[in-house]
Amino acid sequence: MSIRLRLTLWYSGLLAITLLVFGVSVYLFVNWNTYNDLKVMLKKQSSQVNVNASLLMLKDRDILNLRLNGESRLLDKDTFVQLVNYHEKVIDQSPNLSQLGVKISYPDEKSKPEEGYYKRVIEVGKTKYDLLTYQRLIPSPISDGQIVGLLQVGVLTYNEDKYLSGLRNTLISYSILIVIIAFTVGMLIARQALRPIGRVIDATQQIEKGSDLSMRIPSEGPKDEVGVLVDTLNSMLSRLETAYNELDDAYKAQRRFVSDASHELRTPLTTIRGNIDLLEKMWSRAKESGESMGTDGLMLTTDHWQMSSEAMSDIAAESRRMSTLVGDLLALARADAGYVMEKEQLQLLPLTEEVVRRAQLLPRTAEWQMGDLSKLVGVPVYGNYDYLQQLLFIFIENAFKYTSSGHVELSSVRTATYVGWRIQDTGIGMDPDEIPHIFDRFYRADESRGVTVGTGLGLSIAKWILDEHGGSVEVVTLENEGSTFTIWLPIDFSERDDSSIIVETDPNLS
Repeated sequence: MSIRLRLTLWYSGLLAITLLVFGVSVYLFVNWNTYNDLKVMLKKQSSQVNVNASLLMLKDRDILNLRLNGESRLLDKDTFVQLVNYHEKVIDQSPNLSQLGVKISYPDEKSKPEEGYYKRVIEVGKTKYDLLTYQRLIPSPISDGQIVGLLQVGVLTYNEDKYLSGLRNTLISYSILIVIIAFTVGMLIARQALRPIGRVIDATQQIEKGSDLSMRIPSEGPKDEVGVLVDTLNSMLSRLETAYNELDDAYKAQRRFVSDASHELRTPLTTIRGNIDLLEKMWSRAKESGESMGTDGLMLTTDHWQMSSEAMSDIAAESRRMSTLVGDLLALARADAGYVMEKEQLQLLPLTEEVVRRAQLLPRTAEWQMGDLSKLVGVPVYGNYDYLQQLLFIFIENAFKYTSSGHVELSSVRTATYVGWRIQDTGIGMDPDEIPHIFDRFYRADESRGVTVGTGLGLSIAKWILDEHGGSVEVVTLENEGSTFTIWLPIDFSERDDSSIIVETDPNLS
């Protein structure tokens, strides 16, 4: 059963109960009021009917004479009067009742009748009529407490019964009609009110069948409960779409990551395996030619020694490259696993000076320049010493890699709450559109593939280290004009037990 039908049945049932209570109340009130007027009239009529009572003394017995006074006024021609003489067992009736030739039933004398209102039925011909009577007891004229007669004043309730019957039928008919109309209208209103829910069902079914999370439910009408539901579902669909797209992008990035990692690892392995095969062939040929050096060893020619030396050099270089790649992958795996760095309050200037000294030994073709580092004096940060050094080395090595001529310069920067470094080079630069992607794993500009060596993981690791330290990086670059990376770290103003560092104020603070 649909919710529309259930709601309509509930409200129709409630309306039917309300109409039933209302109809019964109206009917009972009108019924009571109608018969109460008749009862008042009958009692008044009974009081206006005079009964003449006399006792005739005869030799053999006494005769009680009860008769209606002819001067009694009847208020209505439909009012019937009957006088019962218990003593003489005779009945005196009003002319309108005697003309009908019927008697009003009455209680026996032995049943101890009481005054009050009673419903009777009289039969005229083959037709029965309801008669409302008021009976009054007639006491004995000579003996107190003895009842000798009964006066009955009655009126036909045909018109009242017909009126009440019509009222009852009208109330029932109109109640049924109103319930039917209310049910029909309620179905239409419920259908209109629940139409947004129908759209919700249609949209969710289409999403279920086609997985189209971009679909939205049309929002129409007032912002009632259904409107709030539609808005909530649209918001949920938007978030699901975003999460789905992010998961899809993450899945694609993961596949690309695995593919690139496999490619990067396969290249040095291929080189190592090729050189090992070469060495094995050289030793095998030398052994077959009989060039021996005593009984325990082989003597190689000069060319063989040169080729062996080159192969060993290639193996060593590729081994170092694989070690670096595996280290980078381990660092990223730690980042994905939620690795928490051990941090402490430290000074940036000694750390930077050590990096500058070691950077001079890196392989490079560009000139290495050290700019103004005074803004690092006395400025503490909260971080990990080794990882911050690795962060700075990544950007410096990256600058050396893409700068074949010109220079690479390191300088310091500072604001009221942040401090850091600026690494500026005069290298090949990059397209500004590539900036959002340079921190992706294994991403390298197409122009640099095959021109410069590298795995494309350095900046991803640098981004992770920056995020762990609450820092950020700004990039300004232009193709063939070089790049500038500005690294920001938050200054640590907290007082720590393991440090007594005094922050100096730099007059050149920018």
